[in-house]
This record gives sequence, structure tokens and C-alpha cells, in this order.
Amino acid sequence: MIKIAICDDEENIRNYLSQLVRRQSVPCQVRKYASADEYLAGNWEADLLFLDIEMGSSGSGGEGMSLARKIRSMDLNVQPLIVFVTGYENYVYEAFDVGAFQYLLKPLSEEKFSEVFARGVLKIAGGGSVMPAARTFTIRCSNGVRRIPIYRIYYAESSNHKVMLHLEEEILAYYGKLGDLEQELGKDFCRIHKGYLVSLAHVASYDRTEVTLLNGEKLPVSKYKYRDFAKAFLWWLKGEADYE
Repeated sequence: MIKIAICDDEENIRNYLSQLVRRQSVPCQVRKYASADEYLAGNWEADLLFLDIEMGSSGSGGEGMSLARKIRSMDLNVQPLIVFVTGYENYVYEAFDVGAFQYLLKPLSEEKFSEVFARGVLKIAGGGSVMPAARTFTIRCSNGVRRIPIYRIYYAESSNHKVMLHLEEEILAYYGKLGDLEQELGKDFCRIHKGYLVSLAHVASYDRTEVTLLNGEKLPVSKYKYRDFAKAFLWWLKGEADYE
């Protein structure tokens, strides 16, 4: 049972998010809160928190970000995955500071919500089988034909005329070109080096020289690829499809 908290000062948004959660066919407990104070007073340790950044009538904004910082400073049994849901783009960089899992822009795309929710549940469940059906990629490797859910691919590496697919718990190799794979997988993946193609969904943090993945692995970033990667990742984080 996944514990979901929704914190937004707009009742219609709270109700809509709750409806979207219910449509995901995953067993959940959902609690809704209208303010940061209400969330804290509830004393409920959520697994996944959908959090508005701009709450309150003062117009000063940032109440949601302050709540996220407060949560991160607390000694909790469970630190929630935080998904910011906001109409403002200018908090993307601050979202990194509090370890936000995702940044969704209003008006919400139901398709994007479903994707983010599925990845969140997968992370919470530690790689369990609660992930809904997902897009797959088929390869022919040494032990036959494999159909691989794309969300399982952390990154791909080019080595001796082969592509090495790095998944959660295994590495699969097949003869092919990284450039062809890049074209096939689309904009959820980005080339960060001539030898590496990374899943944007599995990026935890980055700087000008390396990318750190959610599993702790670190990959080199080419100075020639850094700008395009940073742009692609920020647009992906905001849920935009067209970042070119």
C-alpha cells in the first residue's frame, strides 16, 4: 500500500490529483492537505508527496519549497519522494536542492502524470512488480530475443561494436550502434558522451563533468555534450516534450 499525500491550496487541484492517483491501478492511501501547516500537523509520513510550490494568499510564494526544506531536515522513518506540481518554471533549480523527484507544470498532462507516478511507485517498491505496462525495446542478444521495458534502462554504453544496456540488476549486450539506439529511444534519453546514452528518468544530479544516477553510478559528461544535456534534462524535468 503506497501512502500518497497531496498538498495544494486549490481544492480543485487536490481533487484532480487524487482522481489521477486513483486511475493508476495501484493500491494507495491518499490524504489531501490545503497548506504546509496542515500537512505538518497531520504527522503522516507519506511515501510520495505531490506538492504545490506557490501556496497561500499573500502572494509571496514559496510555501511549498519551504515545506520541502522542512521535511528534508526532519528525522523521519521515511523521506517522501517529492513531486512539485506548479504553474511556475522558475523553481526548477531550487527543486534540485531539496532532492525533488520530479517537477510537473500546470496544467497537468495526464500522460506525464502517469509516467511520473509509475516511476515513483517503482522506486518506492524497490523495483517490485507494481509498475504498469510500459513501452518496450526488443534486442537480439546471446541468449535469444529479449523484450526490455524502457524504464529499466539506466544507460547504454558503446563497446567494441556492441551496445551494452545497463539495467537495474544486469547488463545486456548486442551488436549495434549507439546512434541508432539514441534515435529509437527518443527524447527520454540523452547522449552525454560519444560512448554513453543516459536515461533522463534515472538522473539524480549532474555537474559539468559527470552525471550521477539514482543507483549511485557516475558517468562522464563530454564538454561538447554538457550544454545540450543540461537543456534536455531541465526541459524533461518540467515535462516538456519539445526542447529543441
